[in-house]
Amino acid sequence: MVRDNRHKRRGKNPGRKRGNEARGSRDKTYTPQAKTLETVEISELGRRGDGIATVEGGEKRFVPYTLAGETVEIESAGNRSELKTIKTASPDRTQPFCPHFTICGGCAVQHASPLLYQSWKRGIVETALANKGLSTEIDPLVDAHGQGRRRVTFHAKRERDQIQAGLMKYHSHRILDLDACPVLTSDLAPALEIARAFAAFVPTRSKPLDIQFTATENGLDCNIRGASVEGSELFSEIVELADQHNLARVTFGSGATREVILERQAPTISVGDVKVTLPPASFLQATQDGEEVLASLVLEHLEEATNIADLYCGIGPFALRLAKHAAISAYDNDSTSIAALTNAYNHVQGLKPLTAFERDLSEDPLLPQELNKFDAAIFDPPRAGAPAQAEQLAASTIKTIVGVSCDPASFAKDAATLVEAGFTLQCVTPIDQFKYTAHVELVALFERK
Repeated sequence: MVRDNRHKRRGKNPGRKRGNEARGSRDKTYTPQAKTLETVEISELGRRGDGIATVEGGEKRFVPYTLAGETVEIESAGNRSELKTIKTASPDRTQPFCPHFTICGGCAVQHASPLLYQSWKRGIVETALANKGLSTEIDPLVDAHGQGRRRVTFHAKRERDQIQAGLMKYHSHRILDLDACPVLTSDLAPALEIARAFAAFVPTRSKPLDIQFTATENGLDCNIRGASVEGSELFSEIVELADQHNLARVTFGSGATREVILERQAPTISVGDVKVTLPPASFLQATQDGEEVLASLVLEHLEEATNIADLYCGIGPFALRLAKHAAISAYDNDSTSIAALTNAYNHVQGLKPLTAFERDLSEDPLLPQELNKFDAAIFDPPRAGAPAQAEQLAASTIKTIVGVSCDPASFAKDAATLVEAGFTLQCVTPIDQFKYTAHVELVALFERK
């Protein structure tokens, strides 16, 4: 699961250039990469959902929306290809349920049979572990889609009298205008209409809005980025829209500059039987079922622990549940999440001691002398993994660790660090809450004597 939006810097920015200079050199004429038509056989379904074919000379072609065993005609430029015609279809090919599939950049695999799809997602985890020399029992994939995703970011833009709202097109920065998205919970059904209404408020040809919606128990929580006007200038329009669509809260901006424009009622969710008020634009598991499956596995693996470190704790989906039987020390770099977790805990009776600390575990991981007082730990880091913290966990005396991850490749790196220090990777459970995409979560148990 994606915990934050971290982007790699690709060299220095020399400033805007024009013409051929922007393409590499003012003395050279830019020539687009030639496209060629080829007929290829797909040998496997890759980890990103593209079919992979090997052509003469050992070069690979990555062909979206294809399956292993298919013979297809493609148009290629380099190793990226576009499907033109399916000459021989796989028996595992099925009809996609969404009319926007192959145009929308959201889903990657709606065209595979359920059995093939489940095997492919489980295989992503299996391959990631094998690449680091790790072997263990990998459980069958758990379907945690439930009633659908409870959070989404739609993009909206006004061009004169036309307003578009939806997701980005496949391999494009252009908005695909949508009427609905079938992978979302029904509570998010009004979100596209609301996104269009917000876009209508801003000047024409403004920067597109990025509008994050989260379905909560008290209505939709809405955070808007990219507006060319201050949210306070639109207060009366926002109030009317919030009343019409039962918006719990509307915020503008990001980080320290985020502004709460309207809060009709605090947007809350239930973590087990504890109510938590969400911070604006906060991280949340994609589906309700996903959170419950992850938490149930964590609780099962740590049922005998009495003093637990919850690393990268967020708003406390594990800490608040574990506090029924164990003392918890929770750590996260997001101050608003720490405050939400602390506030929720303070309003509940009968839990074991729980203390939450703001701390950047990537830059300032807990050291062995801090970890040694715990008999167990959980780590649930961002997509990049927890290399610094994994090294300190490996050097500690902790005997039981549960890893939760949204990226099997980064998890495998952290797991290898722990295994090299004497831990045994007992089991891994893949969990599918971003259904039809290449994302897969997992929960793993490490133990050592």
